[in-house]
Amino acid sequence: MSAAANADPQLEAFRLEARKWLEENFPKSLVGKAGMMMGEEAASRNADFDKWKKAMGDKGWGTPTWPKQYGAGGLSTAQARVLQQEMGKIGAWNPIGGMGVMMFGPTLLEYGSEEQKKKHVPGIVKGEVWWCQGYSEPGAGSDLASLRTQCIDKGDHYLVNGQKIWTSGAQYADMCFALVRTDNTKKHEGISFLLIDMKSPGVEVRPIKLISGNSPFCETFFTDVKVPKENLMGPLNGGWTIGKRLLQFERQGLGGGIGGGGLNRGGETRTIDQVAKAYAGANDNGQVADADLRMRITNHMMDARAFMLTVQRAMSEAKGNAGPSATTSIMKNAGSRIGQERAELLVEVMGHQGLGWEGEGFTRDELDTVRGWLGGKATTIYGGSQEIQNNIIAKRILGLLDHQ
Repeated sequence: MSAAANADPQLEAFRLEARKWLEENFPKSLVGKAGMMMGEEAASRNADFDKWKKAMGDKGWGTPTWPKQYGAGGLSTAQARVLQQEMGKIGAWNPIGGMGVMMFGPTLLEYGSEEQKKKHVPGIVKGEVWWCQGYSEPGAGSDLASLRTQCIDKGDHYLVNGQKIWTSGAQYADMCFALVRTDNTKKHEGISFLLIDMKSPGVEVRPIKLISGNSPFCETFFTDVKVPKENLMGPLNGGWTIGKRLLQFERQGLGGGIGGGGLNRGGETRTIDQVAKAYAGANDNGQVADADLRMRITNHMMDARAFMLTVQRAMSEAKGNAGPSATTSIMKNAGSRIGQERAELLVEVMGHQGLGWEGEGFTRDELDTVRGWLGGKATTIYGGSQEIQNNIIAKRILGLLDHQ
């Protein structure tokens, strides 16, 4: 019996609906340009991107499995998979992203009040509200629970004073989800989860320029910032539990993205072996000419494929239970390693063309590759360093205990 005969009629009807809608709404000018368009600055200058983002936001398909009552897709896991398949066929991609989708949204749906969900989820679903994360501080990185940003109850509002660092995208963000200190007599039990409007008086953002030439991270200062009482998410002093949960969603997202550079040309997406053949040459069999390089690229592509299939399986399994588990630490470490490996291979196959910083002698892809290589070094640090993830894996997955 053929696969078509076994197909679910309702699912196939949805496939036809999705295919027709995508053909009518996805601008062909955006094929293969996801990496170029997803930056906030670039997106604001592209009319086709704005049109595509509005269409996906209005449809709710940017967050396909989130509840329909908040403007999201309300699709089943199977339908979301079909949607992704149909998007892949025409080179379409999801324009709704950022920390609101990857981290805060899932946490809000789990821990937020109904009023908070109604207020904040629609803006995330439509890609209209950008969120940033207020976690790390100059004296509270790996030991996050030692954070000192003070949040004092002033009766009809909270007053926040302190500093956060490595707040990704803070210079573009509308809102910040932050961990703040509401009880100085306790460590973990004295932390609350607060939503802060980044346009509030007293909020100052200073971008940090990195070796890659970009400024994705910022210092954020809060000086007598007034925050409405309704912006407390979860119970007072109960923020550590929520904060840990959000980190699981973050690590799942970071592990699932193994980006690099140099894979697009003229709107066409190229695999790393195709890039290698273009720069390093191919033999008579159409393979990468250098045998050692060919073997390393093959091993990398196998690892990357196996990893992505594992991520997809984990995401599907998470739909039927409470969500991401400690295994996200494994995904985060594996994804970071594979991403860094790919960036290093790309620089190697491009030779001196992969080491350019500026000038007419380099293509945009080549310049993006060296910046991606340098910027990717941070992936084993942010979102919880590799060492922190190894500790989590040892304790929570392998069941190993510290020896006193």
